[in-house]
Amino acid sequence: MAEALNLTRKIMAAHLKEGRLEVGTEIGLSIDQTLVHDATGQMAMLQFEALGFPRVKTKRSLIYSDHNILQVGFENADDHAFLSSAAKRFGLWYSKTGNGICHQLNVERFATPGEILLGADSHTTTGGAVGQLAIGAGGLDVAVVMGGRPFFLPMPKIIRVTLTGSLKAWVRPKDLALEILRILTVSGGRGAILEFAGPGLAGLSVTDRATVANMSIETGAITAIFPADQNVLDFLRRQGREADFSPQAADPGAVYDGELEIDLSSLEPLAAAPHSPDNVLKVADLGGVKVNQVAIGSCTNSSFSDMMAVAAVLKGQRVAPGVSLVVAPGSRQILMELTKRGALADIVGAGARIMEVACGFCNGVGQAPQTGGISVRTSNRNFPGRSGTAGAGLYLVSPETAAATALKGFLTDPRTLGEAPVIVWPETMEIDDSMILPPAPEGSEVPIQRGPNIAPLPRFAAPGESITGEVMLVLGDNVTTDDILPAGAHILALRANVPAMSRFIFSNLEPAFHQRMKAAGTGFVVAGNNYGQGSSREHAALAPRYLGLAGVVAQSFARIHKANLCNFGIFPLEFVDPAQIAGLEKGHKLTLSGLGPNLSPGAILTMSDLDTGQSFMVKLDVAQRQLDMLMAGGLLALEAKLAAE
Repeated sequence: MAEALNLTRKIMAAHLKEGRLEVGTEIGLSIDQTLVHDATGQMAMLQFEALGFPRVKTKRSLIYSDHNILQVGFENADDHAFLSSAAKRFGLWYSKTGNGICHQLNVERFATPGEILLGADSHTTTGGAVGQLAIGAGGLDVAVVMGGRPFFLPMPKIIRVTLTGSLKAWVRPKDLALEILRILTVSGGRGAILEFAGPGLAGLSVTDRATVANMSIETGAITAIFPADQNVLDFLRRQGREADFSPQAADPGAVYDGELEIDLSSLEPLAAAPHSPDNVLKVADLGGVKVNQVAIGSCTNSSFSDMMAVAAVLKGQRVAPGVSLVVAPGSRQILMELTKRGALADIVGAGARIMEVACGFCNGVGQAPQTGGISVRTSNRNFPGRSGTAGAGLYLVSPETAAATALKGFLTDPRTLGEAPVIVWPETMEIDDSMILPPAPEGSEVPIQRGPNIAPLPRFAAPGESITGEVMLVLGDNVTTDDILPAGAHILALRANVPAMSRFIFSNLEPAFHQRMKAAGTGFVVAGNNYGQGSSREHAALAPRYLGLAGVVAQSFARIHKANLCNFGIFPLEFVDPAQIAGLEKGHKLTLSGLGPNLSPGAILTMSDLDTGQSFMVKLDVAQRQLDMLMAGGLLALEAKLAAE
């Protein structure tokens, strides 16, 4: 009798190329689709080219122009010209600026039940809304996959999240996502995939599910996935993609590695208070918090239903004096639908400003709040400095809570507004893919445009049998990739230029880090649990490696960042005795020994503090494949070495 499988294992089994589906062991999966955008795609395409692949081998790979959209200098225009020409040459589809946010567009136009998507963005997880296994990774991992190779990761635990009941009026899927974060925290999902089930699913549309899948990454989870059911079929039919549907569900009696049950009827409007997505409180308990700015949009909450609900709340009303309200629909399709229905006029008439259909304020590109300001947002992260203003306080809420807050001028429970709006979906959505450019036919001569902002890829040397370097920083738990390399328009514009970008490494924590690291030549960072949480940006590993960072000694790592460290030759080392972090201080000299030819995965190595004379043990918890990268100086160096043999 065949084993009853959960949905995740069924999809993985159909795509398994290497390894066994045993929790904790490394597996290799074939990938159907990939995505990158104009903050991760530059490096990914340079790496794809450096690896010598002539053309992508996936079913479909896409580049989206949605992050670097402020053309305040030549840099972003250079990036877009490079990306569009590289897409045409190497066989990718290119979504032009103004077409929308990659995750929203993927759900609308490309996400396919039962397939696996790998994206160079942590919120690739949004695709789980339609029964697609959608995973975020670093750009180099995506480049390798585009060349036809498997994607490797440790086999995760599968946690079933059973939903019962139904959401009450004014309680939205964002509140469910925040409740999950309240329960699991920003690290409780590490090493796991959240698989949703239960009778409560019937009341959640695809765009509702997309919000929850999008924010699953904030728990540290690898991704989240929903079954492909009638709601998914209805959504795809409206998109003219009924042929892409296939039912996807767990087998009856499927076994899981963990269980979580949530009664949707018990939820109420929630907010993540500064400065972490898991600092979740009831909106009703936060009344009176005066607000300077409200920002509605991002890949989390910019769907048709989100925007129509906001329009219904704002219709005939006026934004409170002293509040700046900005609204960014997630795609051109949504903008067109709002226009046809008069909803855009309702939003503008209330005093809102309409932003470009792009990531915008979510990743610090425009709309930075005033000094010390309070900004209520529908996005997914409220890390310190994320908005572009150091010291600003960000609250994460649902679109309805955000709209109510904009009208009142203080954080407002939307249940005080009276009857909740009911959103009616059209039978068919506005479909116009003219801003998605196809690749050139295979074999075409397509020159790649490289302006001065497209710098050559840096290359790194293999380590010796020991490494001695300075402790550059000693940090606590939950260090984010925003802490390592901040977001914001001025830094995003340099994503194709590692030497220029490296000046901003840890700049929010220690402005002199760049100079200190350059002077030291070689160094280590010491940290607590969950180092590297947040964004998939591989630049948070690549740029520190360029400066000379040799290793990070931490109590634990976030999955994507740990993989990125290995890809660029930075040793991810874990304390055997976490208490020993207390004896390490900035400026001390450390020596890591035992990096000889007999080094094996999972090895326990000795680190010596040359200033105190004390030693401590660290574990190199990596797969053999990753160890080979580390000992070669990174994945590109390993590929060059193998090609020369």
